[in-house]
Amino acid sequence: MTFNTNQTFKIVLIGDGAVGKTSLRRTFMGKSFRENYILTIGADFSIKDLDFEGYPVKLQIWDLAGQQRFSDVRGAYYMGCYGAVVVFDITRPNTFSNIDYWINELIKFNDNKLVPMIIIGNKSDLRETSPPEIQVTKMAAEAYAMTLSQWGGFKISYMETSAKTGENVEKSFTNLINSIYSLMGV
Repeated sequence: MTFNTNQTFKIVLIGDGAVGKTSLRRTFMGKSFRENYILTIGADFSIKDLDFEGYPVKLQIWDLAGQQRFSDVRGAYYMGCYGAVVVFDITRPNTFSNIDYWINELIKFNDNKLVPMIIIGNKSDLRETSPPEIQVTKMAAEAYAMTLSQWGGFKISYMETSAKTGENVEKSFTNLINSIYSLMGV
């Protein structure tokens, strides 16, 4: 596999409000988890330098506000992105149902281009304490990701994460970087 040195990838974190996008970003950046919800207004931004298979990679991570009232300002943040982390809350099925909306918005505002993405079911730490009948099952989410993969023409993975415990957070971003490089033919 051949990599460009000092590669920079713009990544967008998208999904409904309060699904844990900011917490995922904070955890990935090595910052502490916050119990109380803080609304993202418009977008928030972080940069992380990584060593990916021996090569330097810089991620520009754009955390986009999930509330409908911010839809007018979100469009500008999608342009030029290389990948997307599409997040839903496994204890709120409506956030899973809204994934199509987020993917369509991404495509619309990124020159009608589909980019590598990973579907994240966040808050896996709540699987044991929330009623099973309201949870999005892992099987349903994996089937959805498989359908998206067939539709998009490239593999779209599904992972469950916990921003609170850190479970699979690093792994999900690594998975996305792999998908970006794979689609680039590297």
